[in-house]
Amino acid sequence: MGEDELALLNQSINEFGDKFRNRLDDNHSQVLGLRDAFKDSMKAFSEKMSLKLKEEERMTEMILEYKNQLCKQNKLIQEKKENVLKMIAEVKGKEQESEELTAKIQELKEEYARKRETISTANKANEERLKGLQKSADLYRDYLGLEIRKIHGNKLQFIFTSIDPKNPESPYMFSMSINEAKEYEVYDSSPHLECLAEFQEKVRKTNNFSAFLANIRKAFIAKVHN
Repeated sequence: MGEDELALLNQSINEFGDKFRNRLDDNHSQVLGLRDAFKDSMKAFSEKMSLKLKEEERMTEMILEYKNQLCKQNKLIQEKKENVLKMIAEVKGKEQESEELTAKIQELKEEYARKRETISTANKANEERLKGLQKSADLYRDYLGLEIRKIHGNKLQFIFTSIDPKNPESPYMFSMSINEAKEYEVYDSSPHLECLAEFQEKVRKTNNFSAFLANIRKAFIAKVHN
C-alpha cells in the first residue's frame, strides 16, 4: 500500500471517528435533555399530585366536620323530640288528673247534696217528733208532775217533781234527743240511774214512749225509797 493510500485510509478513519464522536455527543445531549425533561415532568406531576392530595385531605376534613355537625344536630333534634314527647305526656297526664279531679269533685258534690238532703230530712223529722213531745208536755205535767224543756243541741230535758214525798218540789231529771238514725238517744240523769241504757234499748224496740217515761219515774221513786 502506498503512502497516498495510507493517508486516504487515515483520513477516512479520522472522519469516521469524528462522525462517531459527534453522534455520541448528540445522543448524550439528547439523553440529558430527556432526563431533564423527565425530571421536570415528574416534578410537575409530584406538585400536582401533592396539591390534589392536599385538596382531598381538606375535602375529607370538611366531610368529617359536616358529619360531626349532622350528628350534633341529630342529637339535639332527638333531645328536643324527647322533651316534646315528655311535655305531651305530662300535659296528657295533667288532663287526665284534671278529668279525674273534676269527676271526684262532682262525686263529692253529689254525695254532699245527698247527705245534706238526708240530714235535712232527718232534722225535719226530729223537729216534728220534738214538737210532738213538746205538745205532750202539758199532759205529762198534769198527770206525772213532769216538765219538758228544750235545751241546747236540740235536746229535751225531762224534769220530774212529786217524786220525794218529803220534798215534792225536788227535781229529778234526764235529757234525750233524736239521733240521725231517728232513734231515741238518752243522756245521763240526775240523780244517776243505772237502768237508763236498758230503758233506752227498750223504747227503741217498742217505741212506747209513755211506758218509757213511766219506767223512769218509777226508777226515780225507787231510788228515793232506797
